[in-house]
Amino acid sequence: MATATRTAHALLDRHGRTYADEADIRLRDTPGPLYQLLVLATLLSARISAGIAVAAARELFRAGYRSAATMRDASWQDRVDTLGRGHYRRYDERTATMLGRAAEVVLEQWRGDLRRLHAEGGDVDGVSRLLQSVPGIGPTGAAIFCREVQGVWPDLAPYVDTRAARGAERLGLPASPTALARLVPTEDLPRLVAGCVRASLSKDVVEDVQTGV
Repeated sequence: MATATRTAHALLDRHGRTYADEADIRLRDTPGPLYQLLVLATLLSARISAGIAVAAARELFRAGYRSAATMRDASWQDRVDTLGRGHYRRYDERTATMLGRAAEVVLEQWRGDLRRLHAEGGDVDGVSRLLQSVPGIGPTGAAIFCREVQGVWPDLAPYVDTRAARGAERLGLPASPTALARLVPTEDLPRLVAGCVRASLSKDVVEDVQTGV
């Protein structure tokens, strides 16, 4: 366990940044940041690099599309152009359509406030199911959202999806959510899980962490 703890802290130090933080989302339990996380989860769900997805999210937020209402009210072409500035070109037209439709659903179902989705879903399974009713969010997008939001919705924690568990195993860490959560303070769990995701995507991350243990 001592080795696992050292590995976990090396991962936090070297690669423990959430994707929300990377996308300049100041994640809090308020409507704007929660909606922005949903947008990021949508972009990260596509078969495209995480770096490009994060860059596209930043461009959307810089353009002022930080709420379901502003996303809905933007023209389709403006969404396409903004995604293009983030180099999200392979899926820009389809994603621009999905973002518009998703914003309409969030406004119609939860009045633009995903805290209402949280209350309606109740537990992590219910939240995941409701998230998947949003256009553009499938199982992968729901998992991304839940991984990142567990820091502000602690009743969902510890949440470790299959990809994060795979990264944990590559690092020699426990894949069990409960066992992994024991390695770090509660507030650091989203960062640890994000680091595990990065380890699942890159051997370089694994090797870098191992040199720091």
